[in-house]
Amino acid sequence: VDDGFVPYVPVALRREMEYKKMLRVKGKVSELQVTPAEDRPSLLVQATHLRRNLPEVSATEQIVSEEKEMMEQLSAKKTLMSVRELAKGITYTEPLLTGWKPPLRIRKMSSKQMDLIRKQWHIIVNGEDIPPPIKHFNDMKFPRAVLDTLREKGIVQPTPIQVQGLPVILSGRDMIGIAFTDFGFRAPMIMMALQEEVMLPIAPGEGPVALILCPSRELARQTYDVVEQFVAPLAAAGFPPLRSLLCIGGVDMRSQLEVVRRGVHIVVATPGRLKDLLAKKRMNLDACRYLTLDEADRLVDLGFEDDIREVFDHFKSQRQTLLFSATMPAKIQAFATSALVKPVTVNVGRAGAANLDVIQEVEYVKQEAKVVYLLECLQKTSPQVLIFCESKSDVDDIHEYLLLKGVEAVAIHGGKDQEDREYAVYSFKAGKKDVLVATDVASKGLDFPDIQHVINYDMPAEIENYVHRIGRTGRCGKTGIATTFINKNQSETTLLDLKHLLQEAKQRIPPVLAELDDPMEEAETVAHASGVKGCAYCGGLGHRIGDCPKLEHQKSVAISNSRKDYFGSEIFVATAVDRAQADVAYCIHVLPRRLNKTIIWTEKLILSSRWMKEMGYKDSGGTKNLIGGLDKRTKCFYGDNTPDDEYVGLELGLSLIISRATSFQNQYQSKHQKVRLSPSTCFTRSSDLEHYWSYPSSTWQILPGAARAAIKWAQDHVGKDWKEWTGTD
Repeated sequence: VDDGFVPYVPVALRREMEYKKMLRVKGKVSELQVTPAEDRPSLLVQATHLRRNLPEVSATEQIVSEEKEMMEQLSAKKTLMSVRELAKGITYTEPLLTGWKPPLRIRKMSSKQMDLIRKQWHIIVNGEDIPPPIKHFNDMKFPRAVLDTLREKGIVQPTPIQVQGLPVILSGRDMIGIAFTDFGFRAPMIMMALQEEVMLPIAPGEGPVALILCPSRELARQTYDVVEQFVAPLAAAGFPPLRSLLCIGGVDMRSQLEVVRRGVHIVVATPGRLKDLLAKKRMNLDACRYLTLDEADRLVDLGFEDDIREVFDHFKSQRQTLLFSATMPAKIQAFATSALVKPVTVNVGRAGAANLDVIQEVEYVKQEAKVVYLLECLQKTSPQVLIFCESKSDVDDIHEYLLLKGVEAVAIHGGKDQEDREYAVYSFKAGKKDVLVATDVASKGLDFPDIQHVINYDMPAEIENYVHRIGRTGRCGKTGIATTFINKNQSETTLLDLKHLLQEAKQRIPPVLAELDDPMEEAETVAHASGVKGCAYCGGLGHRIGDCPKLEHQKSVAISNSRKDYFGSEIFVATAVDRAQADVAYCIHVLPRRLNKTIIWTEKLILSSRWMKEMGYKDSGGTKNLIGGLDKRTKCFYGDNTPDDEYVGLELGLSLIISRATSFQNQYQSKHQKVRLSPSTCFTRSSDLEHYWSYPSSTWQILPGAARAAIKWAQDHVGKDWKEWTGTD
């Protein structure tokens, strides 16, 4: 008999049933019976099973994957486009159209014929719908005035990069050109500007139509002179006159603005002055359709990247973009490609490879013997000779030494006036001087056709700079000599890069390089698997991207630049190698009592500069006083016989004191967020500082890097006397 009996269900079970019913209604579980919780595997067991089921990855594949991830992170920057294009989501899919076409017989060449010409000229190309190579200037349809100018300059046949590069440029395609010879992009750039002038003449205040950016004033001046050599004959031949402008720093801006007011067709500029004119709205890029980045790796790299981005913000329409350099690491190519539309890469030799027409000689020379041995090296060849140094002070010292020895020499570096720099380049190029002593400012694309010998007084830290330096000789098919001095001051990574570069160019390897332990011998499988030989970031062949010193340096610089003084302490304590300075006027509150307070009022010293130079620091000029910079009154502590090391050691003692007090201030501020302490208030809390003065080991970890380096340097040079100066262990 059914009497409506309903079995009793416990409350806990009823709640669980109602909860499951609710989940089924929401679609979060299926109608099937859910596996009881006690029968389901735990997350730890599931993770273990997943790890076991993962495919096995070899060590080589793991390294390749890590390097690929690093490159993606480095290249994942804001696209190199204008703000307007980014805001509106504008993406150009087709290159600019031009009216130029090669002759019919060249257009009818088969792909096999084109490949045969490229193989004959050692040209490597990548891209879509690549224009055919052209072996003669006459077939490129240049005006007779341009051809006559080329003939007057002794140029009768295009170089390998020009055989393929000029047709690409004239076709309106974006291009990345990699070679160690002249690219010859000025003539097609002039033709583009001439075509625009014929179609629609430039009105006063308009322009430019074409823009050429260069990393140095000297290279910009050289490029401008070449442009003028073509513009004048065209005007004399009856073509519309073209106005060009050299826009660089160190030159009166009024003369530049006068050309802009009349209307300008071609502008050759450095990023700094161009950015200034654009920001002041003295010039615009509304009509600019052709952009060339000469020595593009230097321009797109860390130093000029922000300036280049600001320039791109002023473009209003699509443009043809050309990038040229002798070295173009994969990182730079990937970043620059974001600004190009269906680019064509034209490569003559490996990117970053040395010129095969240069005989490279590497010699081990002690630091103190360099200057004397330099005179012997000058006797190897007849003039002209180019000497490269890393520092401006070395340039000045060598220049003075050569003048005393009766050598006709001039010098150039970034610290000289523009007039002196132009005189040095002009007199050397004209053959009036036999030797040019320079920093890397002269290695950026400058063309000196008669250089017989390049001497690297210092081996540059980056192998890219070495390639640019030795590329100043061995041009136009001539053979040149490059001599490089090395010693223990160079890092092993730099020497390994040099060793591999010499091996690639089939040059003699000196014993000091041959004896180096080479980790790249074991990394050949990685290079084969990744398709990248050497470092993808800087192009060095002696290391992989995971050990790249340039990348590590730029990371440390970026970190140091991101550290700001949020507490208003007005003390700029060294946080990295390029900000090693402090205003020591606030040190009076923390100096040991036995030190004379007159050492507070300081001026920049030669000794201070020497220490900064030895440690690799740069003075950014934020304050007049370096860390612990002392004047002659410091001798009141030691008398008139203060040794140099002790003199500098006392400076380092001050830097330690500043670092301690500043670190304490930051700790105190973090505990009392609402309290804003002045430096003097913080430094005079003697009771609080008493514990901090003991300097526990944990504090060592938070001290700025430059202070740690200063302490180590002083301990190595001073030893036991360190305790006397600082009153600490």
